[in-house]
Amino acid sequence: MDIPSKYDPSKTEEKWYQTWIDHGIFRSSPDEREPYTIVIPPPNVTGVLHMGHMLNNTIQDILVRKARMQGKNTLWVPGTDHASIATEARVVAHLKESGIEKSDLSREEFLTHAWGWRKKHGGIILEQLKKLGASCDWDRTKFTMDDDMSESVIRVFVDLYRKGHIYRGVRMVNWDPSAQTAVSDEEVVHKEVESKLYYIKYKIEKEDSWLTIATTRPETILGDTAVCVHPEDDRYRHLQGKRILIPLLNRSVPIITDEYVDREFGTGALKITPAHDENDYEIGLKYDLDVIDIFNDDGTLSEKAGLFIGEDRFAARDMVMQKLEEQGHIVRIEDYVNKVGFSERTDAVIEPKLSLQWFLRMEELAKPALQNVLNDRVKLHPPKFKNIYRHWMENVRDWCISRQLWWGHRIPAYYLPTGTILPTGENVIVAETVEEALTVARRETGNSSLPISDLKQDEDVLDTWFSSWLWPITVFDGIRYPENPDITYYYPTNDLVTAPEILFFWVARMIIAGYEYMGEKPFQNVYLTGIVRDRLGRKMSKSLGNSPEPLELIRKYGADGVRVGMLLCSPAGNDLLFEENLTEQGRNFGNKIWNAFRLIKNWHCDDELVQPRYAALAVEWFEGKLYQAIEIMEQQFSEYRLSESLMTMYKLFWDEFSSWYLEIVKPAYRKPIDKKTYESTIEFLEKLLKLLHPFMPFITEEIWHLLRSRSTGDFIAVASMPAGAGYDKKMLERFEKTKETVSAIRTVRKENNIPLKEPISLNVMEKEEVYDNRFGEILKKLCYLSDINFISEKMDGAVTFIVKTTEFYIPLGDKMNVEEELSRLQAELSYTRGFLSMVMNKLKNERFIKNAPEHVVQSEMKKKSDAETKIKVLEERIAHLK
Repeated sequence: MDIPSKYDPSKTEEKWYQTWIDHGIFRSSPDEREPYTIVIPPPNVTGVLHMGHMLNNTIQDILVRKARMQGKNTLWVPGTDHASIATEARVVAHLKESGIEKSDLSREEFLTHAWGWRKKHGGIILEQLKKLGASCDWDRTKFTMDDDMSESVIRVFVDLYRKGHIYRGVRMVNWDPSAQTAVSDEEVVHKEVESKLYYIKYKIEKEDSWLTIATTRPETILGDTAVCVHPEDDRYRHLQGKRILIPLLNRSVPIITDEYVDREFGTGALKITPAHDENDYEIGLKYDLDVIDIFNDDGTLSEKAGLFIGEDRFAARDMVMQKLEEQGHIVRIEDYVNKVGFSERTDAVIEPKLSLQWFLRMEELAKPALQNVLNDRVKLHPPKFKNIYRHWMENVRDWCISRQLWWGHRIPAYYLPTGTILPTGENVIVAETVEEALTVARRETGNSSLPISDLKQDEDVLDTWFSSWLWPITVFDGIRYPENPDITYYYPTNDLVTAPEILFFWVARMIIAGYEYMGEKPFQNVYLTGIVRDRLGRKMSKSLGNSPEPLELIRKYGADGVRVGMLLCSPAGNDLLFEENLTEQGRNFGNKIWNAFRLIKNWHCDDELVQPRYAALAVEWFEGKLYQAIEIMEQQFSEYRLSESLMTMYKLFWDEFSSWYLEIVKPAYRKPIDKKTYESTIEFLEKLLKLLHPFMPFITEEIWHLLRSRSTGDFIAVASMPAGAGYDKKMLERFEKTKETVSAIRTVRKENNIPLKEPISLNVMEKEEVYDNRFGEILKKLCYLSDINFISEKMDGAVTFIVKTTEFYIPLGDKMNVEEELSRLQAELSYTRGFLSMVMNKLKNERFIKNAPEHVVQSEMKKKSDAETKIKVLEERIAHLK
């Protein structure tokens, strides 16, 4: 067979991916098998592949491919999220490039452009995931604004409204002036910024006295409607009940008292701006203060500000300060570090703003979602996130679910003509369709001729998360048809792989929706990945210029190399420091696998040859080593320690299979190998390929088909994963001693300039314990030994070395340099004494003895015993040579 000398991913990856697709390998429909289901965290329809996606989807694909090879009916559902804020911003920017303003378009015209943009760009990221090897059922691809998905979202809104969970009201919200919409608490990123603390004088009304107030936002002075001091602050008792004049405006406002005031902050006197600070708003409600909203939706000053109308809020800050300086109101300015909220979507500074919005009451809905994470019905991996989850859920706030956008699910609320009031006192009807709303309106108002044109639908859309919180249900159409075959078979799903930063505003809400609408958890396990960072610890992002282009990495190192590179640095829940040399290491591992395959396939097999004893021993040993690795991997997978599982395979293939097993069994140059060993080696390689396939799907499929002639449909992607079996642990431990012996003999050859092909004799000191020589034939082959002898007396004219507690001698006769041998033994003795000292310090530590697992303590005791024996032997040998 003509096997290329080098593996070329560019010639195999696209070929095998298309072959898998053509043969329906990734397709799934309900049957009698056990299902294994993952729903993809839907990337934004605006998105392109970044390093976080690479990590997340690599992990998902590993889990799915492994389950598929375990015989489960696997389904990985792909799809995209409509991403209201991000998509609308992209479309608006795209229109501006063509000279079109959003304000020039009707809603319908804008949505036509948005759908056109989605059609052109919306599937890019899913096509990119295919390059990575994602084994999704692409026939089931969903979009959060598909007709069936949208209908489900609207139905849930109506249901929750009728249950009393959804309400409309004026509340202080997080306002994004860039996107001109409200955003939820979870979409606000708080950053420490270097600010200023401004000390400003306010004049007491009808007095020639002043009160100094500290603020970080002097522009909001224009919206002040009170000044507040602590009722027990003796400095200001004389001011209680008086009035004060707002600088620049000379507006008279009351001086009020409240225990909320922090007497240690600033001067202990607080300006109250109910329209632009959440705490001030609460105080305003408590004391019935006026509310003056000085900002327009775009962050410019409104007419109510009275000054600097139309100016941007930050420009207005400078203007206010200049005016205050001119009028003598500035006392001093200090540097000040504080936390400021930024929009997670646009990075604009969030403006607290009173706004009429729709809200979802969360307290009651959240209870089952909290309880079932705390009792581990839904398991978080790693479990450290459980306490963070509990804190958030125990302090959950009502969810602002309305957004002032056009792209998204329009709120199904229909307003009656002005002056028309329902018996409930409301003028709004919530219904799934305008026709249903009209029926209700006619019935409730008694006006059977009320025209449909009189009903005006709410202009706002729902928060994007209000659709994605239903994702594990709606991808199976479980809201509209809760007993359909798909939802009853695939729900609850098995694993969710996502990032910790969306634990609350996506994961928690999906759990809430699962219990509300299915009476069951949406998934059994949540695997929380870390954040991909560069070697300086910075989060990788295109804006920082520190993120490599994922598709370029795949072109350079192959998808398998990139997948391995991502996994080599990604412990669950911990951030990972990514460096490109890790993907190079992944590619090199692929080359190692390829070279091992080429070596084996180029052997000539002789059916007449009898299997040598060393080969039979090697087969027995590696079979045990393979079963041990399978046992370890299963434990690691059960705990979602996937990077450790990959490393188990990495070491098994590179160290045990390539460096030891193949070295033992390979025939001499241009000599044949016996059939029994050859078939065992092929079987081992097949099992190794199967174990590696979830991590490295492309190269394993390529070698699988080159290794043997395969029937149609015989893909490694659907082959059975190797099962574990019993193995002899003592035998494996004994072989580790053999490895050390081989290394020691090779060192003796090197240090004494003994040619590799010159036979030498190995002498083993036998004392009370009988030496286990079961791997003697392997020692002979690997070390070119003429014989192995057992002695009871120390040998003269021989180099000695010790493995564990066994003494070995290699006779050198007059070639031996006694001084060099003594120097070597002294160095080894010094090292062993230092090693014993470290072990003794650990064993003298009471905390270690008390807290460490018993097997760890026993391991240290064994090290102590072996070191003591070795020291004794070395001391005796040194004394003998002297």
